[in-house]
Amino acid sequence: MTYFDFHHHHINTKNGIYNIPLFGNAVDFPFSAGLHPKDISSNNDEAFLWLEEITKNINCFAIGECGLDGLVEIDLEIQKKIFQKHIVIANSLKKPIIIHCVRKHYDLIPFRKIAKTPLIMHGFNKNTAVADALLKEDFLLSFGKAVLHNVSLQEIVKNIPKEKYFLETDDADFDIENLYEKIAEIRSESLKTIKNQINKNLEFIING
Repeated sequence: MTYFDFHHHHINTKNGIYNIPLFGNAVDFPFSAGLHPKDISSNNDEAFLWLEEITKNINCFAIGECGLDGLVEIDLEIQKKIFQKHIVIANSLKKPIIIHCVRKHYDLIPFRKIAKTPLIMHGFNKNTAVADALLKEDFLLSFGKAVLHNVSLQEIVKNIPKEKYFLETDDADFDIENLYEKIAEIRSESLKTIKNQINKNLEFIING
């Protein structure tokens, strides 16, 4: 049984969506590409030329990770403009967006109105109020290693609609199977059920 890793930085993991580093080359398995907030500079023209080219590749499943980060030094308004440019590309290519967000989740909600493709919040690790606000606006949430030990996050996982979530390792060094097993325990569902649902959710965000 294979376990899909929705968002990861492990070049040797083929069963998932690999996050291509800035100015990296396309790979022959599913990947995403975008400008992480920490990679934003005073001149991003070259980065967007790279992004517009690599995202046309048949193996590019999603745009990102990109988004808003309250801990980087880049001005928030500049971050918003860069994020909106990602949305324009995603709309044009009809590809979902994998979002990186730190402390600015509510600032992301207005972008839902201009995004025509699914928006997935990767590495979600906030409280129920934030989760409910995002789910109400039709965001999807991707959960990572924090679920293994965070009881309040486990409660969110237990109650989230089955069509609204993914599972990921991000840059952590652990076996994605352990996360699937924990989710199955939390939701009182079989591993097969969890795996099949993740595949259905993937099919939805890719093909509608």
